[in-house]
Amino acid sequence: MAYSRQAKDFVAISDLHPNTTHPRVAGVIIGKTDVKSFPDRKSIGFDRFTFGFTIKDSPDYFINVSLWGNDGYINGLSNSFRIGDCVIIENPLVATKDPEKEDRFCPSTPSFYRLLVSEAHSQLSIGSDIEMMNRLLPLLHLPVKDSRDFYSLGDIVANGQSLDRTVINILAAVRSIAEPKFFTTADGRKGQRLEVKLFDDSVTSFPLVCWDREAIQLVQTLIPRETVLFISDARIGFDSFRNCMTATVNSKTIITVNPDTTEASLLFSYAKEVSESGVLHEDDRPGDVPVESISDVYTVSQLKLKAQENPEVFCGITYSFISKLDLDTSVSKVIRSRCSKCRYQVNEEIQSCSNTACPGGDQPLTVTTGFDLLVDVTDHTGTLQSCSLNGTVAEKTLGCNPEEFVSLTEDERTAMKWKILLERCKVYIKITPSPKSRSGMRGNVLQCSLADPGEVKQNMSALQ
Repeated sequence: MAYSRQAKDFVAISDLHPNTTHPRVAGVIIGKTDVKSFPDRKSIGFDRFTFGFTIKDSPDYFINVSLWGNDGYINGLSNSFRIGDCVIIENPLVATKDPEKEDRFCPSTPSFYRLLVSEAHSQLSIGSDIEMMNRLLPLLHLPVKDSRDFYSLGDIVANGQSLDRTVINILAAVRSIAEPKFFTTADGRKGQRLEVKLFDDSVTSFPLVCWDREAIQLVQTLIPRETVLFISDARIGFDSFRNCMTATVNSKTIITVNPDTTEASLLFSYAKEVSESGVLHEDDRPGDVPVESISDVYTVSQLKLKAQENPEVFCGITYSFISKLDLDTSVSKVIRSRCSKCRYQVNEEIQSCSNTACPGGDQPLTVTTGFDLLVDVTDHTGTLQSCSLNGTVAEKTLGCNPEEFVSLTEDERTAMKWKILLERCKVYIKITPSPKSRSGMRGNVLQCSLADPGEVKQNMSALQ
């Protein structure tokens, strides 16, 4: 039966009331919680199971749904649908919600009621009618809060610990998505954790942490650097270990993917331009990781293997040769100028940043000029190609600054090159998995110096 002929059979969320008899409700799922269990007070030794979701049937109305039952019923239902599915709920109980309790642990809704679904009295099914889906699916891209009511990542960082333990809305783009980490708690419960890095035009990297399986499944479908999120009711906290602010997805949070709003469209355009410019790759700053904290020693092949097995950034030491170091090429390929606001490569003669998404906007151009080299690192197990050797790390390695380098003759640059090339070095390196690169990884040299022969022998023997 076509949806248009069924429409009269559905009750709009805005019209629901406890006196509604045998209601039939259709909506798209915009949020969903994990299954939880509690001891059954009526049946000692048994557990009751529950989970919840939030459905929306119009731009302004959405409602929370709670499901209770035994293990098989609840887990079977939970596994049968996810966020983004259209569902039909038949004969739920329409109950008046307790605003203080409901809004504390569930998404805040404009409805005065909530729906209760039970195995004995209710039915829940996936809606597959094309007309229904065409009407409901666009609602996934409408935030449940005012599209202008959000904090930028810069606002969060600027407010710092004054926002600790508050719940706010965030508009940001997805920078990267880590692999989930699984663990078992002291009391035997299994858990998971996944971290997403966000960015906007004010902050290049900000952590969003997900603990629930449902949230993790949702964010794993997102495309980094091509996705904007409106995150309603994210919990903000201060991570004392990392000394930074973080956002966490909780039971109140609703994540709207690629919102259909003016603010999100502007951020999407910015994210696309910044991603294409390569600015986001400029996070490999030597100061990010103190070299004194790095102690693990690897061969080149071990670095490659770990990068394949572990999709997260890691650091290590390798006793290798610098096998490619193009110092006797054009100076413009050794020393580059970048906009100090967005790190975009610029031509100082133009006197303005050519990156249209630069947060500096129409401000006068300020640049930083420094070494910007790509080197190959080689040992007996293989070669890491095109590793970045930049800034002050390059200055210390070469023994000169950019101004001094420019004044050298071509013969002097060649002599400098051969002082380092094919000499055994102790290289501190940061490895960033990069699926778009040919090797699947990027290397950034954090420190490079001639290696002590005794130290090399001791460490290479340990790696055999």
